[in-house]
Amino acid sequence: MPSAPFITPLTLKGEHVTLEPLAMSHAEELAEAARDGELWKLWYTTVPHPDGMKAEIERRLGLQAAGSMLPFAIRRNDTQALCGMTTYMHIDATNRRLEIGSTWYAKSAQRTAINTEAKLMLLTHAFESLRCIAVEFRTHWMNQQSRAAIARLGARQDGILRNHMRMPDGSLRDTVVFSIIESEWPAIKRHLAFKLGR
Repeated sequence: MPSAPFITPLTLKGEHVTLEPLAMSHAEELAEAARDGELWKLWYTTVPHPDGMKAEIERRLGLQAAGSMLPFAIRRNDTQALCGMTTYMHIDATNRRLEIGSTWYAKSAQRTAINTEAKLMLLTHAFESLRCIAVEFRTHWMNQQSRAAIARLGARQDGILRNHMRMPDGSLRDTVVFSIIESEWPAIKRHLAFKLGR
């Protein structure tokens, strides 16, 4: 079971975005966010259909209770609307590693400062508060937009897990694994701050 700091819910607040502990009360707003761009129709990623949002929140909260995930709802500060979800997942407290993943954004929030600032806050907390030695990112080989976004953060590609998992439609996913390691964090932090004009 991971140590408490890894699974203690917390709020991370920035200039553009606030990450708040995921709760069932977020279901309706997150369903509306998923409708922005009909994100569940993207075959190469897994975004819950609005009708399945409550079940997805229950799933993530169940993993939190089991100690393997810390889920967040993403709220944009300009409109105060929820615009997506993200998590710390595959938490390995013994080796001080975790993955930032199961992330999705409403179409109107994509290609804005929201993702960059959210990742900056999550990475800062992971490396500076949780003292992680590495943070992973994983995505579908076919999700070119996600792969490019991860690379823009400064993460390096570790490799590809062929036939890694089966997607909801039955297709097999090749998973691209990226990571940022502890020694790279100072330069990446500076890079992300620069991208945000700080």
